[in-house]
Amino acid sequence: MSTTDAVPLQPGVLMPVSQKVFAFATMCGGMFIALIDIQIVSASLRDIGGGLSAGDDETVWVQTSYLIAEIIIIPLSGWLARVMSTRWLFAASAAGFTVISLLCGWAWNIQSMIAFRALQGLAGGSMIPLVFTTAFAFFQGKQRVIAAATIGGLASLAPTLGPTVGGWITENFSWHWLFYINIVPGIYITLAVPLLVKIDTPNPSLLRGADYLSILLLAVSLGCLEYTLEEGPRWGWFDDNTLALTGWVALLCGVFFVIRTLRHTQPVMDLRALKDRTFALGCYFSFMAGVGIFATIYLTPLFLGTVRGFSALEIGLAVFSTGLFQVLSIPFYAWLANRVDLRWLLMAGLLGFALSMYSFIPLTHEWGAQELLLPQAFRGLAQQFAVAPTVTLTLGSLPPTRLKLASGLFNLMRNLGGAIGIALCGTVINDRTNLHYSRLADHLNNASLSVTEFIQSNVSRLVSQGISPDIASSAALKNLSVITLREARTQAFSDAFYLIMLGFLIAALLVPLMKKPQTA
Repeated sequence: MSTTDAVPLQPGVLMPVSQKVFAFATMCGGMFIALIDIQIVSASLRDIGGGLSAGDDETVWVQTSYLIAEIIIIPLSGWLARVMSTRWLFAASAAGFTVISLLCGWAWNIQSMIAFRALQGLAGGSMIPLVFTTAFAFFQGKQRVIAAATIGGLASLAPTLGPTVGGWITENFSWHWLFYINIVPGIYITLAVPLLVKIDTPNPSLLRGADYLSILLLAVSLGCLEYTLEEGPRWGWFDDNTLALTGWVALLCGVFFVIRTLRHTQPVMDLRALKDRTFALGCYFSFMAGVGIFATIYLTPLFLGTVRGFSALEIGLAVFSTGLFQVLSIPFYAWLANRVDLRWLLMAGLLGFALSMYSFIPLTHEWGAQELLLPQAFRGLAQQFAVAPTVTLTLGSLPPTRLKLASGLFNLMRNLGGAIGIALCGTVINDRTNLHYSRLADHLNNASLSVTEFIQSNVSRLVSQGISPDIASSAALKNLSVITLREARTQAFSDAFYLIMLGFLIAALLVPLMKKPQTA
């Protein structure tokens, strides 16, 4: 441990268990609202765009700007916590998040909304990794396992519930309340954390000699990477000059950041922690958890909206079962975690996630909440068993002095997994829809008896309504094209779920390489 590090106060000695639990629960509340705000707008983007007179291409940045800002600040949170201390950084983050949430609700046009959402992500992002490090500072042994189960559950539950909560709020109140709802809990957290959380002291001397160039390189690299991943599926990736530029900038800045960080005496991120095999594998599993959580949250509402035509509230209610089953699984996981090797629970979670993706593959255009119930129940159970043991195994493999800087990297991998997973799924949907449409169209010709009957029945129905035969024939062909596109798109969604399933099967095979956890 460097002499410039903040000095821990050994909270296990200085604080009673009840106070630690209350403080930890308060911080978990801050992490939850920061995470749920990633997806709380996803089912309501159309309403926000309508209220701010913005098109779909602009409105999508209400979510993208938040993600870019959050993915930049998360890996820097460890260094900031050493400078400001955990409690004051968390309080400052909660205060900023609360004020900017109010500004988001007051946004007067799409430009102001995008700017405020970016600031909201920047303010709230630090709260996420700080909860992870605080859990390991507060608790030991079986208590640590339960704490890890809690934050692991919340980390995957919050974005899962986002569309449901957002759809309900928008349907019953207005989109403004997506942001106003943060104000009361935000004020409480801002005031409570400085009084309750005392695990380290600030060390402003770290500002002298800090690696500010690495901070700049990291911010530019992650910002350009997130932009490239978000916009890639829409604009054909590197066929677009802007995306080609941002992609190269992200790569070059990322390479220079790694080189400089490994050589600097006061790095802002502990990349050397990746030399620990368990930590490196844990980061990969965190990455895969991000792929699974965020990509499926992206795919399911998109399917229900584009194929089924569901409203924001209907989408929210249809995906609600995932969060419900995950909550129900938390006590069962906590009971098992103190009796079974966490590596086996992790493997079960990863295999369970693969099974849930397999159960999505028979997808048809008629699937709704009832058909999605069982696959989403599997996913909810699997999320708890895939995320919670990853937290304990990965962060528990490092000494306490390295947790702050390493926790930022661990949490960054989950968000990167989500960004890359969504981008890959968007590309799969676009490309495979075109492929399946082309294949289906090859079989839709006059030689097909079913096609002929479909067109004749449509023409007869339209003619009986007083429409001329020529117009009726054209309309029948258009209906056939729409149905073909619907089926092609449905098959593309099935392909995306299949791809995610393969990723989790590969991850499950690597679990035995992790070291046995130390829970005492």
